[in-house]
Amino acid sequence: MEHKSIKRWPEDERPRERLLKWGADGLSTAELIAIILKTGSKDKSAIGLAREVLLHFNGLREIENAAVAEFADIKGIGGAKVAQIKAAFQLGRRLLQSDKDSGPAPQVFRNSREVYEYFRPKFYGLKKERFLCALLDAKNRVFRETVVSEGTLTSSLVHPREVFRDAIKEAAASVLFVHNHPSGDPNPSRDDIHITKRLVETGKVIGINVIDHIVISDGTYLSLLEKGYLG
Repeated sequence: MEHKSIKRWPEDERPRERLLKWGADGLSTAELIAIILKTGSKDKSAIGLAREVLLHFNGLREIENAAVAEFADIKGIGGAKVAQIKAAFQLGRRLLQSDKDSGPAPQVFRNSREVYEYFRPKFYGLKKERFLCALLDAKNRVFRETVVSEGTLTSSLVHPREVFRDAIKEAAASVLFVHNHPSGDPNPSRDDIHITKRLVETGKVIGINVIDHIVISDGTYLSLLEKGYLG
């Protein structure tokens, strides 16, 4: 049956009809991708093609991170289908972000886990490092965020003058640093540790407390404060 067009399948077995009737929860990942693809190839149904995409990239995260050119090895996946896949992932990313943006700002950051949960959507799917400085008021509420640098962190990219410029201008009570490791390993590099200590010392001089520096990675995080690097 898999080599047949899905249109020729019994109606209660077609993914799109099942989704409309019963909802998306009961569909497999391959079936959901098949709906996005709409059609299959000459010798595969849309589900067969969806399964091939999943196998080729070994999962959803790899599909999302794949460059457009990497789909060229899959027979039956042309530019239009790649665009459909990429658009679907982007909508999911924007939904994740909008959930954070539309909700109330946290009253107080009580621990590093809350910081991670709050900022995680802002780093989701990034393939390069981004260093963000959050300005906080006296109640530890974020009232502004600035991107200090993008790329591998170095002392020249993350200079105290640039990091604290807006904090001084906006009279922030404290700051919080967050950056990501696209590699999947949240452990800080020597540069991460060196930069953090330098910024903490600068903050002491100008009277702005550095609360923490959180490194976000693939589904996990690390607090430099909890590891003892801010003391």
